Amino acid sequence: MPSMHALPAPAGPTGAPPRPLRIAYVTETWPPEVNGVALSAARFVQGLLERGHQVQLLRPQQLTDGHGRPGQTQPIGPAGPGLAGLEERLSPGFPLPFYPQLRMGWSRASTLQRQWQQWQPDLVHVATEGPLAWAALRAARRLGLPVTSDFRTNFHAYSRHYRIGWLQGIVLNYLRAFHRRTAGTMVPTDALRRELAAQGFTDLSVVGRGVDTTLFTPDRRSQALRASWGAQPNDAVLLCVGRLAAEKNLLALVSAFRTLQACHPRARLVLVGDGPLREELRARCPQAIFAGQRSGEDLAAHYASADLFAFPSLTETYGNVTPEAMASGLALVAFDQAAAAQLVRHGENGLLVPPGDALAFCRALAELLDHPQRRQAMGQRARESMRTQGWDEVVARFETLLRQQVLRRSQADSSASHGSAAQDSTGDDAHPAAAVRPGV
Repeated sequence: MPSMHALPAPAGPTGAPPRPLRIAYVTETWPPEVNGVALSAARFVQGLLERGHQVQLLRPQQLTDGHGRPGQTQPIGPAGPGLAGLEERLSPGFPLPFYPQLRMGWSRASTLQRQWQQWQPDLVHVATEGPLAWAALRAARRLGLPVTSDFRTNFHAYSRHYRIGWLQGIVLNYLRAFHRRTAGTMVPTDALRRELAAQGFTDLSVVGRGVDTTLFTPDRRSQALRASWGAQPNDAVLLCVGRLAAEKNLLALVSAFRTLQACHPRARLVLVGDGPLREELRARCPQAIFAGQRSGEDLAAHYASADLFAFPSLTETYGNVTPEAMASGLALVAFDQAAAAQLVRHGENGLLVPPGDALAFCRALAELLDHPQRRQAMGQRARESMRTQGWDEVVARFETLLRQQVLRRSQADSSASHGSAAQDSTGDDAHPAAAVRPGV
């Protein structure tokens, strides 16, 4: 299969700007669900719409408790602030194992096939790898549509945190089989690209992530919020944002904080997020402030009102909280992987430690607690380093890769029209587009 980097974006006739695309975008998580996949997927879709493309969004029916949080009461219908012109199609859903507040979608491939025969998309993009995505992949295959995919979540790495480590190889095989059936897989960092390539994934392209530096800014610092945490102006506040779950390695953070309290009794630990580990964390560290799930300007104020971002996760494919914290003016202590490895310059705008080295993680936190002026200088440089990390260039890269696949499909169709009639008699699996996609 040719590289996704090989072709330029198709131009319109006589040098006119490229025509808008019709893109079917498949995801099994979407706002108001709060997670990195949902929020970044919405950013990409919004960016495509702003560039004049037509997007049909396929996602599961969500449930809400009436306050914008996933729950077990009323269904959320099609909606999306700032996403005018988006067509949404909802599928039935069922709870995701270990994440019951999220729902996997389900649909028959034949249903999607009929739907797309009417809507006629140029391309299908799948952001997640669940049953709805498999149905979309099969339907697109039958119609000869190119399919691109995202690799966003290390589900195979999660298994060991839920005492089902024996499933890790099975899940990895599933993910590899899924992505090798698409025309190309997009990943957020070059380090992840290299890791997946070594594991047998193919046709990988790096599409990063952006950060909203207008929303996430040090200007949102709130002394009133700090006071609600019991923090005086000179007290250091450590912040961590994310799901309170085993795969986020939060027990290591709590252990480090309890050690640090011996020398920094006025320090505060604020955990933003919710999840199944909340009560265990509260029992182990009753001094911590559990701020719950936050979003929008409220979340941004929590970032800006802290002094240091402590991120112990070892399972991120990227970690959107990393650039959000840095844009908010926080020095970062994290393991040397995912977004931190890409964005943090060790000793300049944060500190990186070897993955899994809990002692080094604790020592790095202690170093920045011991030297507040150095910590503040790092935070300022972290903010400056995020000024060029906006979403425009990221979405433009995504758009270019989609156009390349549409052009490749068009070229395959053109070649097939001059080929032998024998190709036309071999059924769906021999559609010309199959030349650039392994069979499903």
